[in-house]
Order: sequence, then structure tokens, then C-alpha cells
Amino acid sequence: MNTRILVVDDDPTVSEVVARYLERDGHEVECVGDGAEALRRALAHPPDLMVLDLMLPKIDGLQVCRRLRERWPVPVIMLTALGEEIDRVVGLETGADDYVTKPFSPRELALRVQSVLRRARGASVTGGTGVLRDGDLLVDVGAHEVRLRGEEVLLTAREFDLLAYLMRNPRQAFSRSALLNQVWGWSFGDSSTVTVHVRRLREKIEPDPTEPRRIVTVWGVGYRYEPLDGL
Repeated sequence: MNTRILVVDDDPTVSEVVARYLERDGHEVECVGDGAEALRRALAHPPDLMVLDLMLPKIDGLQVCRRLRERWPVPVIMLTALGEEIDRVVGLETGADDYVTKPFSPRELALRVQSVLRRARGASVTGGTGVLRDGDLLVDVGAHEVRLRGEEVLLTAREFDLLAYLMRNPRQAFSRSALLNQVWGWSFGDSSTVTVHVRRLREKIEPDPTEPRRIVTVWGVGYRYEPLDGL
């Protein structure tokens, strides 16, 4: 089945090049040039993935991502300016699954799209099926669903993969670079990506994110998952 991708960029040249590469991979692509129109179309007919520029007319990319996340966990790859680390971090905190800095290789972007789509469809590093439990936290890998105290927790594809990977390897400390490699599949990249995703996960599953009990920091190393049920 063809996937629908919404490309949002106010530079027609960028949109045209990106669309050409994605269509070559068999995707159905729609391009829009401002944030308000992107949000309207995405809410009316959610795409399978959105390629979203940060700087947009009418409504900026951060607001588009934030409002979209309030309704659906549509995968988002954000386009940011080269060297603007704060923009990348804020974009990830807002809910973006991945980012690519401008100027970028269209082929690299196409590969990132494939990677995010695979994870969104459940082809994750955690395996195809199985249920992970830790007290009142349940992760159904096959259904790609997380419940806390019986209530569904909405996670992005990357958040889901990170949580499931840590839960499958309890009490094992991982560096940020190791998690970047194992969960994201990147042999290099910005380790702040991992930091931001850990922070977002803590906000969603920890009773007190400022004093996490499940996803704990191992100083000088990275993070580990500490089961609350003692298993």
C-alpha cells in the first residue's frame, strides 16, 4: 500500500526535490507551503508521515507539530537550519520523531523517511510480538500500544522503541551513543536526540519526572531501566 506523505516547506524548490525523491520510492506526496494549510489538511486527512520545515508562514513548524500531536501520533521529520541545535532540541521536545538539517541530501531524507515509517508500522528494534509488563505499565509490542494504570499512553514511534528496548534490557546501563545506534540505527548523530526522548518518556510514564524511578540516569554513562516490580 502506498504511503501518504505531506511535505510542508515554503520553498517550492525544496518541496519539488523532496517530492521527486519520495515519489521515486513509491510514496504518494502532497506539498503545501504554509503551516495553517498543513495543519488543516493533516487534521482532515492524517498522512502516514509529515516532512515539516521549522520556519513557515502563518503557523511555524513547532506549532503545527504540537497541535498535530494533541490529536494523532503522526510521524514527523522536521527540517531545521544547519547549526541551530536549540531548534532541533525544541523540535524533538515538541514531538518530532527525527530531524534533518538544511542543506540536506534528498537521498538521506528519503532513507530517514523509510526508517521512521518502518518503526511507525511496528517493524521496531523490539521484535514483532510480545507483552512487556512492569507493575502498572504494560507495553504490547505487537499492538504497538502502551498502557499505564489501564489508560492508553500515546507515544511516538521512537519513544515506543526506546521504552521497549530499555524494558527488554532491565538494569543494563546504556550510553547515549549506544541507544542512538540500537534504537535509531544511527552510527553517528546528535546524542541530545536521546536525551530529549528520555525526558519525554519520563513525562509520560513517571509519577514524578523530576525524580524518575523507572528510566534512571547512570551518571557518567547514560540510562538504564529499573523495574518497579522488582523482577
